[in-house]
This record gives sequence, structure tokens and C-alpha cells, in this order.
Amino acid sequence: MDMPPSKHKYVKEGDSVSQFDSICEVQSDKASVTITSRYDGIIRKLHYNLDEIAYVGKPLVDIETDALKDVASEEDVVETPAVSHEEHTHQEIKGHKTLATPAVRRLAMENNIKLSEVVGTGKDNRILKEDILNYLAKQTGAILPPSPKPEIIPPLPKSETAPAAPKDKGTKIPIPISKPIVFAGKDKTEAVTGFHKAMVKTMTAALKIPHFGYCDEIDLTQLVQLREELKPLAQVRGVKLSFMPFFIKAASLGLLHYPILNASVDENCQNITYKASHNIGVAMDTEQGLIVPNVKNVQVCSVFEIASELNRLLTLGSAGQLGTNDLTGGTFTLSNIGTIGGTYAKPVILPPEVAIGALGKIQVLPRFNGKGEVFEAQIMNVSWSADHRIIDGATMARFSNLWKSYLEKPASMLLDLK
Repeated sequence: MDMPPSKHKYVKEGDSVSQFDSICEVQSDKASVTITSRYDGIIRKLHYNLDEIAYVGKPLVDIETDALKDVASEEDVVETPAVSHEEHTHQEIKGHKTLATPAVRRLAMENNIKLSEVVGTGKDNRILKEDILNYLAKQTGAILPPSPKPEIIPPLPKSETAPAAPKDKGTKIPIPISKPIVFAGKDKTEAVTGFHKAMVKTMTAALKIPHFGYCDEIDLTQLVQLREELKPLAQVRGVKLSFMPFFIKAASLGLLHYPILNASVDENCQNITYKASHNIGVAMDTEQGLIVPNVKNVQVCSVFEIASELNRLLTLGSAGQLGTNDLTGGTFTLSNIGTIGGTYAKPVILPPEVAIGALGKIQVLPRFNGKGEVFEAQIMNVSWSADHRIIDGATMARFSNLWKSYLEKPASMLLDLK
């Protein structure tokens, strides 16, 4: 392992240095650190020049100390910057090793205390902060209170009870040793391809659109009853009838009154194109990823025809066999996220479209009727997003109210069906 080049050099060969004097500054990938001298002595050799890469564990400088002039030259070694309180530095003074953290060394330096004169009480005779304070107290005559240390007591087994007898001071309490968890999993990297790559491109373009959000709840009690009545008829014709065909047809009827929601705008927002066809997309969750095929010309289709086309798109989508024509040309989108879960959402517009709706799950909730009586209602939440550059909030709200009225009173759709 190596470290980036040093940025500043504070000493040169022949200079005299003392403990904690700055030798040079090095920069790792996380921090810029000043290396200080551990000894009093003379710089005899610099192993690196300015801006050269210094290798961890290799000598940085040779320092000749007064105590060891006739024995051998001492070396400062490059260390990685400290990242936890457990790491420590050390120095050799008069033939023995003195262990102390940088904070303890600084405390000793500020009080003109030589570490070689302090007896360490830590592990491997490490000098602790308390050792410095106690040494300082002895010199000044002050009395320092002992620092309390918590006693670690392992929990007793459930089958045993705590003894009432006093603790035996001679008995050592075993400290449990935790074994490191072995995990052999590895990260993997794969290229973004297929539908995921298309999603990256589409969503990146969508970030340029200022989204306007509008939410509401729909009482589908009557629609639930109507669907139950029509399901057997659809099955006879070989079609599975879900709620989605009703949602799509109601959206198309609403778009006839508010065509701005079935439009597109050019990149510079200079021209709006009103689409004649209602090609309403339906977001699908497949093994290949998110896909949005669309039902073409919904404005001239019946609810049954929409259901039949949805069955075809779902079958092809599950098999990954949707064609380009099925996936392009959409003018408006509905996402039935409620089939997975959730109530409200924040759908993202699919350019060049200007509006999208997200449908939550249907829940049985208590509501009041016109007489103030509580009844069980089939409630679904809807979340709309619109391109706020060309669509105002009032337009989105009025469209949502009309769409809501068709679904809450499905018989009203008969008046506008063509």
C-alpha cells in the first residue's frame, strides 16, 4: 500500500528537531496529515523528496538521537492516518518502547512531562491520560479523584437466579469472547442493458419536466358490483375482466373534454401537439423490468375490447415478446401500482407525454352516505402528475373529477360511449 506524495516538507538534512516538531505533510485518500518527530535529534537522511510517493511501513527520515548516537540511527516510519481510538503510535526512548496515544503525548508535551518518567498502567504498559494526570498531581500536590470504571457482569442463565450472598472478590468474572462473523459474499457489477437501459434514458429526460401532483380518492363500490356481474359474461368470451379496462375507458372519455392532457410538447416548449388517438399506456412489472405497452385508439374501443387487448399485452409482456408497436406511440399512461401495494404514489411522466396517473390498492373503508349513515365503501386512491409547463392545476383537478364521476357512477359512462 502506498500513500500520495507529500505536500509540504518542514525539515532538511542536518536540521535539529524535537519531539512533536513537524517533519512533513502527507495526504492520503481521506485526509491530509502532518507527520511529527517522535525524538529529539538531528535529521541525517530524507528518504523521499517533495511530491514523491511514500510507502507505508518504509522509513521516512533517519534521526540521530543524543541517547543513541554511538549505536545506530533511528528511523521515522510512515504510518497511515489514525481512524479510530484503538490505533496508537509509539516511540523508543533510551532502549525501551513507550506506548501512548497522540492525545496523551500532547497532554504530556503541554505540561513539560517526559513520557519516560511516567509509569503506564494500561495494556503493555501503555501510558493513559490518567497516568499523566496522576503524575502531574504528584508534582503539584493536588489530589485527583479516581476515574470509575464500569464492572462488566455477564447475564445469568434463565434457569438460575441471582445469589443473595456477597460477591467473592477473589473470583474472576469470565468475559464472553465474540467470534467474528464470516461472510463470503462478494459484490458484483453488471452492465445496464435492455429495458433498464431504456428506463435510464427515459427517466433522465423526465427530470427536465416540472411535475405537478394531484391526489384524490375514488369510491368504487358501484363499479365493484358491476364488475362482479360482468365477469361471467367476459369469461364466456374468453376474456379476463379486471378493473383496468374501466379505468382506461373513463380516462379516454375524460381526455375528450381535456385534450391538453393527451398532447405532447417539443423540447423547447414552443409547440404543443394534440394527439388524435388515445393510446393509453399501462405500466407492467415483468421479469425483464418495467415496461409500458399501450392500448391503441381507446377512444373507439369498448370496455370489452380494451379488456381483450389488455389480456394480449399481459400475456406477451410476461413472455418478453412485446413488439415495438406495442411499446411505442403512447399518449397517456396509467400505472396500477396498487396491484403490488400502497395507496398514494408520485408517478413520473414518460416523455413526450404530459400526464400520468398512479392507482392505489382498493380498500374496504368506512364512509358516510347522504343520510349520515356509515357503510362499507370500496376506496381507491389516485395520484396524478402533469407537466406544469403547459398544464395548470385546475385543469388536472377538473379532469380528475370527471374521471372520478365515471367510476363512482359507471352507468354515467353509457351516455358518452361511442
